[in-house]
Amino acid sequence: MLRDIRPALVMMILMTVLLGLVYPLGMTGIAGAILPQQAAGSLQERDGKVIGSSLIGQNFTSDKYFQGRLSATTDTDPNDATKTVPSPYNAASSLASNLGPTSKALVERVQEDVAKRGGSKDKPLPADMVTTSGSGLDPHISPANAALQVARVAKARGMPEERVRALVAAATEDRQFGVLGEVRINVLQLNLALDAAK
Repeated sequence: MLRDIRPALVMMILMTVLLGLVYPLGMTGIAGAILPQQAAGSLQERDGKVIGSSLIGQNFTSDKYFQGRLSATTDTDPNDATKTVPSPYNAASSLASNLGPTSKALVERVQEDVAKRGGSKDKPLPADMVTTSGSGLDPHISPANAALQVARVAKARGMPEERVRALVAAATEDRQFGVLGEVRINVLQLNLALDAAK
């Protein structure tokens, strides 16, 4: 019997070592050598302190900053472990709202967000300004979303709108390889550029 299961055991051990140790360590080493910043999590630093990652959105609430896409992530309610509370951009709980396009709750929430942001039937807002992303962690906004925030940010910072628009234009990223994704702006990097433009 041992003779029959021996090849299976040897293959299992060999594949575990090869695919569970050698391959992941090799890929990590190659990634670290070729793309060290990305392999380390695309962390952003200011004054030697990590302030975020360009891969995960952050909850900017001050008028001085561009605000990212809405986030549907949650966390455990500290007062009742059986419930959850909103926790924007909680990377430990990446998820979408799971509300479909016919959901009454979703329609009501989007209508409230449109009204809060000054949108109407005559003045439509970009979709990414009132909807959440699939992960709830999207660090990007569309140029149309950023354009609608320029006046607020410029006023709060006492900067000319033209200067803020120039920073938005400089932070705008094209489609990856010219075809993948959409034209986008990384909110954290744009806000860091704003802070540096004092």
